Amino acid sequence: MRQLILDIRPDAPPQFDNFLPGQNAEAVDALIRFAGGQAAEPLIYLWGETGSGKSHLLRACTAAVPGGVYRPGAPLPESLPPLLAVDDVDALGPEAQVGLFDLINQAREGAGRIVAAGSLPPARLALRRDLTTRLGWGLVFGLRPLTDQERAAALRSRAAARGMHLPDEVAAYLLNHCRRDLPGLLATLDALDLFSLSRKRAVTLPLLREFLQQSG
Repeated sequence: MRQLILDIRPDAPPQFDNFLPGQNAEAVDALIRFAGGQAAEPLIYLWGETGSGKSHLLRACTAAVPGGVYRPGAPLPESLPPLLAVDDVDALGPEAQVGLFDLINQAREGAGRIVAAGSLPPARLALRRDLTTRLGWGLVFGLRPLTDQERAAALRSRAAARGMHLPDEVAAYLLNHCRRDLPGLLATLDALDLFSLSRKRAVTLPLLREFLQQSG
């Protein structure tokens, strides 16, 4: 039973309705329209630092489209599916870069749609110049990570939904000492709740430290 409690499982599969947009509402709205086939452009490119939600949104796009395919880098398909999500374009090797270039051309000819993501804007990517130009042809959105205040608000909302009192010092410790991506934070909070129930103790900072020590 203890092993089940200490197992910090991933949160629900990435979808649009479990993504906290923060300052990225415009990008999320565009992606929802894109996945629903309501956008004129066949290509969207997202960029931002680690933890800004790029992978979550790419997976949400493919989950919303029957036949959608998510690729975290190479290998890429030769023929374009209804929607292809290409993550970590920064890491594509020379052959995969040629493949993505060809797939973007297929998208512009109406064969399907592509949403791609990387850490930098297209013009700053260390990729083939013709590929970075193609990536910049579509809609481009820079994603901003959630602020600590937004993450704390999400933690408090999750705690309230579970009937848990979350002291401010516990929320601050979670933000400063645990995974900072929102799914990881929420999964840790859920596991902490189960741990507190198994110990029949309220959620406090000492309990959190005990939990992290035993689950680390």
